[in-house]
Amino acid sequence: MPVDGPQYPVNLILAGRRCLVVGGGRVALRKISGLLGCGGLVHCVAPSVSDAVRALPITWEEREYQRGEVAGYRLVVAATDSSSVNRAVYEDGEEAGIWVNSADDPASCSFTLPSVVRRGPIMITVSTGGHSPAVAAWLKERFEAELGPEYEVLLELVSGVRDDVRRAGQSTEQLDWKKALNSDMLDLIRAGQINQARERLQACLSSSSA
Repeated sequence: MPVDGPQYPVNLILAGRRCLVVGGGRVALRKISGLLGCGGLVHCVAPSVSDAVRALPITWEEREYQRGEVAGYRLVVAATDSSSVNRAVYEDGEEAGIWVNSADDPASCSFTLPSVVRRGPIMITVSTGGHSPAVAAWLKERFEAELGPEYEVLLELVSGVRDDVRRAGQSTEQLDWKKALNSDMLDLIRAGQINQARERLQACLSSSSA
């Protein structure tokens, strides 16, 4: 059953924090890769750990999951093909106050994982609240196609100008950033006219502060 009620969106800082993945197959590989990409320290437990998982910079043990071993971890992912094992991991997490995600089993989750689109520091997440991972993946592809490299350049320009304003001791809150972003900045960036795009940004902000 899908998770009832709205879910609270949050970006977790996993760098240097211990994460447990129960399972050693294809799904576990995907989950571990995502955790490693955010700096998590991953330990994997499964009766059989694939060569692909073993090749990752993690620690691992080939054995059955032991009840209660979620304690001591900040985040846990159950990625086995056994609903009873996944449920046991979730129940242990509930008892220990540890956040647990069970792959493709919303009823055994204390958090769900959205589909993610990344473009440098930009991150867009898509979630259906556990109703349909397929729809979330489909929407992700649509957003991914739209979010070209010009958006990363746009972010760099806006961030740089924002830093300049703050260094000058001025407030960034009163500036009309939306006006600048709704200008032809993106078109200029797509055309390779980066300096012109920066000038357009500064001109829009100057007129909004006048």
